[in-house]
Amino acid sequence: MSDTPWYLEDRLHYGVGIEDTFIPQEAVGHRKLDEYELTQHYARWRDDLDLVAESGAEFVRWGIPWYLVEPRPGEFDWSWLDQVAERMRELGLRCIVDLMHYGTPLWLDNSFINARYPERVASYGRAVAERYRDVFTDFTPLNEPVVNAEWCGENAKWPPYLSGHDGFIKVTMQLARGMVLTQREIAAVHPDATFVHVDAGFLYRGEGESPLLSRELLEERRFIALDLITGRFDADAPLHPWLTSHGVTEAELQWFRENAVTPDVIGVNYYPHFTTGEFVDGRLVPVRNDGGGLRTLIELYADRYGLPIAVTETSLVGTPAEKIEWMRESGEVLAAMRAEGHPIIGFTWFPFFSMVDWLYRFDQLKPDDWMLEFGIVELVRGADLGLERVRNEAFDVFTRAALDARGAGERSTAR
Repeated sequence: MSDTPWYLEDRLHYGVGIEDTFIPQEAVGHRKLDEYELTQHYARWRDDLDLVAESGAEFVRWGIPWYLVEPRPGEFDWSWLDQVAERMRELGLRCIVDLMHYGTPLWLDNSFINARYPERVASYGRAVAERYRDVFTDFTPLNEPVVNAEWCGENAKWPPYLSGHDGFIKVTMQLARGMVLTQREIAAVHPDATFVHVDAGFLYRGEGESPLLSRELLEERRFIALDLITGRFDADAPLHPWLTSHGVTEAELQWFRENAVTPDVIGVNYYPHFTTGEFVDGRLVPVRNDGGGLRTLIELYADRYGLPIAVTETSLVGTPAEKIEWMRESGEVLAAMRAEGHPIIGFTWFPFFSMVDWLYRFDQLKPDDWMLEFGIVELVRGADLGLERVRNEAFDVFTRAALDARGAGERSTAR
């Protein structure tokens, strides 16, 4: 077996991800949103992992429901997670662990702006890494920080329900501090751990601005969390005036410079139907942007940070034929970029199976009314109300690509 870390191998690794948004807090008009519950993953996790292995995926992006694993501060219930981790070990699946996917435990008052949030999330991350060091080797301290800050701090949709620039910045600073402390705490108990930062980078078209956001601000803001945790915010940083005008102090920015961490891999999330937004009459409207957009987004991150890149999420809602066509097109883009020397090391179909739209949280319709068919496995409601896992034609196409990539790696190692 090679001692070279997987992300430094000169080939593409194929993986899938299971949608794992957890917003357990309820409020008037806002019901609980737990994707594992809604898709019956808690009940069918064993079959789901077996399907992941059968797909040929080498890795799975999979998240831990923090609110269930740590039901009270400092008290952990590992009973379910122990079983999942053991099955992943048996299947030989590399899990890129989503430690934080939008939601905090119910006991953490004010969610992300709780003064102790950074230390609490880091303590939880350390506990996971310590207990499962023989099976979990790859970690995402926090998924999509900008999306997290938008929904929790700018649009007042999720706890702590802040709004505007000030809310976005308050939440972002807490998220970033938690990311730094989490990576440091994991590295302390698991020195060989790999860290995969995952960003929903977004692209923009057209000139103009919405009531809150200009294109100039958005072009820089997509990098805000990664720039903070890697210590890039000094007086010359383009967003420095924006942060300080909203109360961020020089001492806070200095803390990030003094405690900077660097991920091993940058994960870029790209959806051809909505990653790109266009300014239309003061509104930002999602527009379709295919392989050219994927190339552009990867180049932006590669040029800025110079680190290995993985596509950590991509898929679309459509027919199996449309999914197959996107696999083909995106695969061609990545192959061309790799031939040009870009260190692109991962491709992730995310989500692996259908998911429930986040808007489910805001009404009383049934989960099936909000089901989005992103996956290469579809969820089909049976007469017993169970959600059967049904592969579509894109599953086999993915499997062939994944096995071909793995075979290329084995041939390269043999030489």
